[in-house]
Amino acid sequence: MQRCLSPECGDDGVFPLQRLTTVYHGSLPYTDAIIPMLIITIKQGKEKSLLARQPWIYASAVERVDGKPAERMKQGATALVRSSSGKFLARAAHAPKSQIQARVWTFDEAQPVDHALIKRRVKAAIQKRVAAAKGKRVGAAKRLPLIIGDEDELSGLLVDWYGDQKGYLICEFQSAGVDAWKVAIVQALIAETGCPNVYETADELIRKGEGLPFNYGVLAGDEPPDDLL
Repeated sequence: MQRCLSPECGDDGVFPLQRLTTVYHGSLPYTDAIIPMLIITIKQGKEKSLLARQPWIYASAVERVDGKPAERMKQGATALVRSSSGKFLARAAHAPKSQIQARVWTFDEAQPVDHALIKRRVKAAIQKRVAAAKGKRVGAAKRLPLIIGDEDELSGLLVDWYGDQKGYLICEFQSAGVDAWKVAIVQALIAETGCPNVYETADELIRKGEGLPFNYGVLAGDEPPDDLL
């Protein structure tokens, strides 16, 4: 049996949803999810991709990151992104150890990055995929891709649904931003699908490149059978 390797897991190797909210201080993973404590300044001339609504910000485009040392090293913390002249460009999830140093949550200055935003995006992705499937699933396991990263404005998040409400949601958190919002994402997945069984799988190389620990295991409900992992 695979076990959850997160440091917050209990002695049983399980990371139940009810324990998630305690670990992350309620429904929000960080207080700076609403009030950014970081400011990322983009090098002059490197803001063109952001103006074209490209969501990835590479380390080579970053002039500097301002904020308290602890905040600058916090994986997935929300940062305000601005041009070298101080113009607002975006709000993004900061990944200090990754070559993709930030991934944009929103280009709208009036849009906060909060629990409601995550919930809306999870809900929209699920509704779109369920409607498109029209009751049909892929393969004998009835697999339905629910969330596909940047396509659903949830960069780095992949979710597949196997079966129905009694089935399993298999997730990959491949970026610091969605990893930091794991609580809200799992809550939204369960609420929108009615499926209580959520399992995290992981690609060790991808998470290492993002500066994240190699975690996998049950996030809520029961563990899926081996043939789904």
